[in-house]
Amino acid sequence: MSDHDLSSGNSDVAQNLRDIQDNINAACKAADRDPTSVTLVCVSKNHAADHVRTALVEGRRVFGENRVQEAAGKWPGLRDEFPDVELHLIGPLQTNKVKDAARLFDVIETVDRPKLARALAKHRDTTGECPDLFIQINTGEEPQKAGIAPNDADEFIAMCRDELNLPITGLMCIPPVDEEPAPHFLLLGKIADRHGIAIRSMGMSSDYEAAIRFGATHIRVGTAIFGSRGY
Repeated sequence: MSDHDLSSGNSDVAQNLRDIQDNINAACKAADRDPTSVTLVCVSKNHAADHVRTALVEGRRVFGENRVQEAAGKWPGLRDEFPDVELHLIGPLQTNKVKDAARLFDVIETVDRPKLARALAKHRDTTGECPDLFIQINTGEEPQKAGIAPNDADEFIAMCRDELNLPITGLMCIPPVDEEPAPHFLLLGKIADRHGIAIRSMGMSSDYEAAIRFGATHIRVGTAIFGSRGY
């Protein structure tokens, strides 16, 4: 990405979105898929509300945030302007933030352990609030990364659905950065197929076209839309 791309601000967001949609359309055509079967989750973490608003004005309505606190500061005002937004939590969730997350987010993509699943179920039983939930699978079994191990996925999915009656609507993965992503996308797809789970959230700025080829229904793209993040 050139210096111009990083500095020219909101005007690039609209063009980036058009370019990404063209890529999605091409990847879907190559895979004999309908482009409407792929949802672009615009990852707006570490970007200011004004920068994010450009994507909203362009018609995008599905966004991803990593942190509950950041989303709480940014999205209530944006939702006032754009009430049909669908907000996804794509970062780790601490059990003490379940109450706030359930109120803020329409989808939590990072259910990754029994303690969190039980906290979500308890909150649901107490308040009636529960977003749609995706289970995060640690397909690379990386010790530093969140997610349930593939060998434990069947038991965990069954617990969430059968014991806790949670609305598990999707699976999510983040392949290791130094590995070919395709085997990880295939693995996630196989687990999803076994459980009749239609939604597969996989693929980011660097590999979303490959993810589409392997059945992604949701791709999480941030840098390719908004540029480098202001940490």
